[in-house]
Amino acid sequence: MNLRTAPQRGVNFDYIMWLFTRLSALGMYLLGFIGIAGALIMGARQEMTLPDLMRWAFTPEVSHVLLTNVPNIDAWRTVFWRIMGSLLVLLAGAHGFHGLLNVIEDYLKSPKVRRLLRNLVILIWLLMSAIAVYVIFTS
Repeated sequence: MNLRTAPQRGVNFDYIMWLFTRLSALGMYLLGFIGIAGALIMGARQEMTLPDLMRWAFTPEVSHVLLTNVPNIDAWRTVFWRIMGSLLVLLAGAHGFHGLLNVIEDYLKSPKVRRLLRNLVILIWLLMSAIAVYVIFTS
């Protein structure tokens, strides 16, 4: 394992990234709770029962979705739900890829390989985020 020097006290890049990891996890929880509450409100507005909503949300099998009594699926394609989906994808992707970057920094010794993999991970995250947001807003 490659040992790094201890960061300096005060606000620095390591502290900001540590804070980002914690806040992005809290943000994902918050978006999840807002999404569940919004789905419950939308389901109640569309006369959808709670078991139907939970089966449709948590077990995304084709037979469960087809057997669910959803009167109008277009109401779920609002700007609110698209922004919620995009924010959740961006936060979860950034959180996960930041963890991958930490693993790369901790376990690879060669600076050239670390730099190459770091750039590759950031490029993959940007491409995946762009594709996800495109799919969310065009579907």
